Amino acid sequence: MAFGSIDELEVALREADYLPDRGLSTALYLSLALSKPVLLEGEAGVGKTEAAKALATVLDARLIRLQCYEGLDVSHAVYEWDYQRQLLEIRLLEASHALQRPAGEAAPPAAVTRHIFSEAFLIKRPLLRALESAGRRPTVLLIDEVDRADEEFEGYLLELLSEFQITIPELGTIRAERPPFVVLTSNRTREVHDALKRRCLYLWIDYPDLETELRILTDRLPGVSARLAGQVAAFVQELRRVELYKVPGVSETLD
Repeated sequence: MAFGSIDELEVALREADYLPDRGLSTALYLSLALSKPVLLEGEAGVGKTEAAKALATVLDARLIRLQCYEGLDVSHAVYEWDYQRQLLEIRLLEASHALQRPAGEAAPPAAVTRHIFSEAFLIKRPLLRALESAGRRPTVLLIDEVDRADEEFEGYLLELLSEFQITIPELGTIRAERPPFVVLTSNRTREVHDALKRRCLYLWIDYPDLETELRILTDRLPGVSARLAGQVAAFVQELRRVELYKVPGVSETLD
């Protein structure tokens, strides 16, 4: 555990130019202490993704990000086989007479099958890379906008979030020697399934109040005058009270 208290973590996040409220600091602290994923929900632009980036900064950790979208599947999120390399390898073996097939035998020997379905021909995507991260540096795995992925993929995440392991039929089960710290975010474009929520700590992040937003402005953009920062923060706060199709977030305030 890198931090002895919630206060220590909160101070570190502020030094990394991220201003968490007490609820977020508590959720992130418990996530680290319990080695349990945390699900951050809220409107777009309230700082959910930035929270994960700030956590990686204060932990001096590798940040591995999986951006979710409709149609995301295992081959883009976890792994896929390099079929072109496998085919080339088979042809090279055939050319070098390493493949000696009996007459009438169409399939390659089992040894060749094991060879071309080895780790050397595996393309590792973000989830698998996060599990295999080892060494002294920890890893923060950001699964961003999980609500945009299909429910089938959401179900696939259950094994990862419960056991920190992934099963590859040709290789077996790969378990994390050092589990990553996992942050999931959701804009609630659809309801995330309860089975996923049960495996995570949960926090709803709301828009900041005027004082907090002003502090974010002055910390992130130190060259801005106090008068302009105050005008912009007050203007955006008023905009959020108007019935708009898209309410401006903190990122729009900074823009």
